[in-house]
Amino acid sequence: MAASLVRACFKPHSLTRLFTEIFKNTECHGAGNKFMRAKVCIECHCYHTTPVFFKRRKSREEKKKAPEFTPKPKSIIKQPVVDVWKNMTVKELSESSGRSVNDVLEAISYFDTNRYNKNTVIEDKNIIFGSVAKLGAKYKIIASPHEKNEESKDHDVVKRPPPDPSICIKRHPVVTVMGHVDHGKTTLLDSLRHTSVVASEFGGITQHIGAFNVTLDTGEKITFLDTPGHAAFSAMRARGAQATDIVVLVVAADDGVMEQTIQSIKMARDANVPIIVAINKIDKPEADIKRTQNMLAQHGIQVEALGGEVPSVNISALKGMNLKELVETIVAQAEIMDLKGDPKGHVEGVVVEVSTEIGRGKLATALIQRGTLRKGSILVCGLAWAKVRAMFDHAANPVSEAKLSDAVQIIGWRELPLVGDEIIEVEDEKRAHVVIRYRKAKENATKAVEIMEVIKQKQTEHEKVYKVQLQERRALGRYRKKKQYGDRPKEIQEDDGIPRLHVLVKGDVLGSVEAILDVFDTYGDENRCHLDVIHYGIGPVTDSDIELADAFDAIIYTFNVNSPRKIEDVAKKFRVPIHSYKVIYKLIDDIKNEICKKLPPDHVEEKIGEANVLQHFEITERKKKINVAGCRCTDGILKKDSSCRIIRNGETIYEGKVAGIKHLKTDVNSIKSGVECGLRFENPDIIVQPGDTIICYVTHEVQPSVNWDPGF
Repeated sequence: MAASLVRACFKPHSLTRLFTEIFKNTECHGAGNKFMRAKVCIECHCYHTTPVFFKRRKSREEKKKAPEFTPKPKSIIKQPVVDVWKNMTVKELSESSGRSVNDVLEAISYFDTNRYNKNTVIEDKNIIFGSVAKLGAKYKIIASPHEKNEESKDHDVVKRPPPDPSICIKRHPVVTVMGHVDHGKTTLLDSLRHTSVVASEFGGITQHIGAFNVTLDTGEKITFLDTPGHAAFSAMRARGAQATDIVVLVVAADDGVMEQTIQSIKMARDANVPIIVAINKIDKPEADIKRTQNMLAQHGIQVEALGGEVPSVNISALKGMNLKELVETIVAQAEIMDLKGDPKGHVEGVVVEVSTEIGRGKLATALIQRGTLRKGSILVCGLAWAKVRAMFDHAANPVSEAKLSDAVQIIGWRELPLVGDEIIEVEDEKRAHVVIRYRKAKENATKAVEIMEVIKQKQTEHEKVYKVQLQERRALGRYRKKKQYGDRPKEIQEDDGIPRLHVLVKGDVLGSVEAILDVFDTYGDENRCHLDVIHYGIGPVTDSDIELADAFDAIIYTFNVNSPRKIEDVAKKFRVPIHSYKVIYKLIDDIKNEICKKLPPDHVEEKIGEANVLQHFEITERKKKINVAGCRCTDGILKKDSSCRIIRNGETIYEGKVAGIKHLKTDVNSIKSGVECGLRFENPDIIVQPGDTIICYVTHEVQPSVNWDPGF
């Protein structure tokens, strides 16, 4: 009502506006003379006015004379970006942000109701980030200044000290099955875990270490390592012996102790690992258990049946005979050893095999020796590191964690580790980078020292040669020097003339590739043909492999690796041969054949006839005297134009060809055994004596053989 009254009584002026406000006031005052703002009391319905004054508008002349407008400077933030770090105090945050401690405490109160002071450590990083945002700044995470001096230096990571026995728990044993090839190691494991792995092994030969976590019918859990028994895989067997608690030595009752059996015994002794003998194939008719036990005794393995201390079980892995007794023996041996481990803390382990698979990438089979491995853990192994993305058992089933003595396949490696390297868990990726950087620097320093030694040796040899050449040049004089030595020799020397076979090797796992390269080291026929490995690796063949093989005119050998169809088409386009094998001795046989193709053919003599000289004749033919050997053929056939050799008192006095044969007075082409004849040779000056032996032979070209004994 009052507001409408005010609007009715006071019309707006052209330069003013009428503002009306309703308020509550206990005392009312009279109105002023100038009614520009009206205030209406809601109690007494009186209105009060206050004058409102407006600035007069400036004229154009005044505007021209007025100074230019300068805007107010905006407020500048002292610390637009605040450095923060882990576990910083309130005072450190205050100094880093350039704000007072009270401002920081007020910002913290929005996120934490606990009482803080300037020395309180802010443990929750989210509180630090939120407080910086409340202070109107951004944050930047840096290393703590207190640890900067320590972290600025790269350092290695090592295994933890032995654990306190009070925190250790019982763990299941790691058992390695070793022995000679085809003595039934993998068949034994098949029977224990009720699977059929041997059917997938090519030629019945285990090509690399297989790690299996087996839960037996009795409920006992055992981790088995199945090592290859082939002669080419001795290094892999040694790794299996070093990573195990118990060695089960499988010996076939029909074959007895063989070469790889002796190597396995030596490896187990070097690793100081107890041995359990499993005499296999007792179901065969030719099995001789007593003879096998005596052969073991000759190599220092005294079984219990002969009064020794080494447990021995007679089994048939194929038919499952006495396998329960073998398991009980393994469990009893593990109880005696009282195997325990630390399940907490950072993980420690060892790599038993590595590979590359399509769809899963880089894969490493690890044996856990300490701690519990979980997804997301950061691992360091040699010069490689990984953030565990996933873990699988031997059957490719995913597992959530790996406990003590478990064998698992780990995915997440940036680079493939080396087989046999130690695995150690670290706190975070930053620590992993520090460790890798330190190890690479240490390796480079070691290589630099080795290279410097080689350089010094080369330099010493060069100085010796240089001094000799310098003395020769000085002796020849100033003007004869150029004539003597001529032009500068070529820096790139020409080929030595010996053929070369270039090969490129790709395998399924690193252990198999190592075994193949070890076999290549036994090649000893370099004087006839060089064997050069231009590249090797694991995984399928790639485009870069084909380009490299094409550049070197090399052959690509794959071992247990299937090449994609697209790669095979590219290889055919470049005419690069790809030879795929799944058994190592077949691969070596193929390389031998390729080397033979590079060699010139061998010439083999075939004896066709033999004759004894009875008398020497001298005849005249066309006014020339010709020597003729009167002889009798004693073996085979003597042919015209065939090669012959005259032997006198065990020494060869002539080698040439038979120029002509006469029987009586008739020229003939051949003489049979028991017939007398006259032989004329290419060299008419050859004079034979009674009692000399003449051997006729022909020469054939045959494929050359390679002087290479790979050990199998």
